[in-house]
Amino acid sequence: MSITKEKKSTIFTQFGGNAANTGSIEGQVALLTERILDISGHLKVNKKDFSTQRGLMKMVGRRKRLLSYLQKHNLIGYRQLIEKLGIRK
Repeated sequence: MSITKEKKSTIFTQFGGNAANTGSIEGQVALLTERILDISGHLKVNKKDFSTQRGLMKMVGRRKRLLSYLQKHNLIGYRQLIEKLGIRK
């Protein structure tokens, strides 16, 4: 259920430039998206797991705030990121 260290490094390499650049907005959004998809699958099976559902809502809110920051400061990067991740239509 959790994301392994190798998976995190590949996500940050693909979206943040290199594996050590863990502070990049693009990398953080990609990591949150991966975790959100994982938890969503868990909640489809366990519908009454309300504490996990609350954690999911907090992650979605954090990703939304990061995406709004990215949209204000780097519109081209924002559009490329949402296209790669398939977040919005």
